Amino acid sequence: MPILRLLGCAFALAALAACSRHGTPSSAAPMSPAAPAQTGAASPADPGEGPRITLSKDALHVEYHVYGHGDPAVILIHGWACNANYWKDQLDAIKVRYTVVTMDLGGHGASENNRSDWSIANYAEDVAAVAHQIPNPHLILVGHGMGAVVALASLPLVGPRVTGVVAVDALRSVGLPPEPAAQIAAQIAPFRADFIGSTRQLVTQSLFPADADRLLVQKVAYDMSRARPQVAVASMQSLLSVDLAPIVSEVHVPVYAINSDLQSTDAARIRKSLPEFRLDVLPHSGHFLMLEAPARFNPLLLADLDALSERAAH
Repeated sequence: MPILRLLGCAFALAALAACSRHGTPSSAAPMSPAAPAQTGAASPADPGEGPRITLSKDALHVEYHVYGHGDPAVILIHGWACNANYWKDQLDAIKVRYTVVTMDLGGHGASENNRSDWSIANYAEDVAAVAHQIPNPHLILVGHGMGAVVALASLPLVGPRVTGVVAVDALRSVGLPPEPAAQIAAQIAPFRADFIGSTRQLVTQSLFPADADRLLVQKVAYDMSRARPQVAVASMQSLLSVDLAPIVSEVHVPVYAINSDLQSTDAARIRKSLPEFRLDVLPHSGHFLMLEAPARFNPLLLADLDALSERAAH
């Protein structure tokens, strides 16, 4: 199967070209020192925006931030090799209405990397660990690329507080069979041999429209190539190998998607597995549409959040 089909799976290799643990396509303030680990029951979120730490199931430290007030709380889950800063252009828009939570999955951003199993299942445990620290009665999960698959996989772990999921340029392969192992191995091989060169080539040649801002393209390519290869390649293996059918069978909340038009999305096929699937397509955008066109992306995201919030209220 061509590698580009995987861009819409979870973002599959598309997400590979995501971002890095070091920053975003525009400059970001350095992280503050980590807060003490939080354990036990969650306490009400305060208005502070400093970093917080919780423990995933395997005792890995996961860093997260809380912004704003209001219910539901919106947990933003980044894509492969990205970090929480890739949602920076959405924070101000969302926190006016809702509590916003950003997090770094294990091995990404400021979270620890002392883990040997970089699987979708373990990333789902990271999301659950953060969700259990958030006291809001309702949660909405928003995932970019691989983060959307992680969001779906985390639903049974987080429980009924989740009222909906918003996928960002993701889930195009729902309803399709998993990749054969031999094809997965062939796709991963170039990244094992030359991680930096292969990932930069993928980003610059496949993840943006031809006339995209070249500075943004080059910055994303550079950032992604600085990711930890041992984490990135193992995550790629897990993502490409994941069977979405059992994950989707456990989804009992609406799933909305905001996808780019860089690839087509077969919404009719996806609805056979996710009956409450709703799709918006952002014209003339690439995989990183929340960075490329926040002025056009944010209203779509807010509309989805408002719709899912209203459903939860009833």
